[in-house]
Amino acid sequence: MLPAQWHKPRLQIFYELRYPTRWYTKLFIAIFAIAFFVVLATTAISGFLVYRIVKPQRSTSEISMASFPGRPDTVTFTAPGNLGTREGWFFPGLRGAPTIVLCHGYGSSRGEILTLVSALQDHQYNVFVFDFAAHGSNPGITTFGYRETDELRAAIDTLATRNDVDPNSFGLWGYNMGAYAALREAEKDKRVRALALDSVYDTPNQMVKVGVEKNGLGGFPLMVRSAEYSFEWLNRNYKDEPPVSRRLMSLIGVPKLFIQAVDDPELAEATRQMFIKAPEPKEQAIIPHGNFATMTDDDKRVYENRIVTFFLLKLPATGQMAK
Repeated sequence: MLPAQWHKPRLQIFYELRYPTRWYTKLFIAIFAIAFFVVLATTAISGFLVYRIVKPQRSTSEISMASFPGRPDTVTFTAPGNLGTREGWFFPGLRGAPTIVLCHGYGSSRGEILTLVSALQDHQYNVFVFDFAAHGSNPGITTFGYRETDELRAAIDTLATRNDVDPNSFGLWGYNMGAYAALREAEKDKRVRALALDSVYDTPNQMVKVGVEKNGLGGFPLMVRSAEYSFEWLNRNYKDEPPVSRRLMSLIGVPKLFIQAVDDPELAEATRQMFIKAPEPKEQAIIPHGNFATMTDDDKRVYENRIVTFFLLKLPATGQMAK
């Protein structure tokens, strides 16, 4: 048992903390209270911010496919994990030709990339577009590529059952979130024969950081890291998922085009690092403006020509003319 005199200093410390009389004790308590308030406020704000980020404002594609050129078919498939049914548009090319699946970016939708669809279909490719969770008319929240990869795989599995496509020859194009899902799927799916990746990132946390900074809160202390922790908690089922760069060597022999947008430096640098780590064959393109959906008509035409040329050279549209 400790002597009674040993307890006295400890009791004095507790008493001083509860009823501070010395200046340094008061200063310590004030600093602690401010720090506690800052951490609490940062956690609350970042939690609300992450909620807004993972539930982007949705816009449905008000387009009548009956009058749209290209004779598109409506294709439905079931998204895994109780995510419900997805509806996509299949634009036929040559019978038995490869299929290019276009994966829209965060905050976008299939309706915003239809001119890219037309450019590819004009060169006899089969083309497929659909909306990810929390985009278009689909409910839910985005995971910035985790569950979106599962949606993409379900779409490819459904398309591969058609008798008018090559079931083992797919090309993928994606922008930011869509690019991550395309890359993650390609690393595990040998049916993917060519990849065009615009503003791709290594982990979904990088998109959370981009979202915080675009909301003007990136400069606040601990805000980015707190938002990343909140996102990680929401997606704790994927806590052991490695960065996609660790599996890039599985894509030896698969042609890859990495596109960097100068006006999006955060993702441009992430894409550049991915290009450096990727095995051959690979190409790099640097463009002044990113986000196909918001490009000017002239920029879109240049971009479309770059994407079409890549697929024509790396994944030729050979097959029989569809009847």
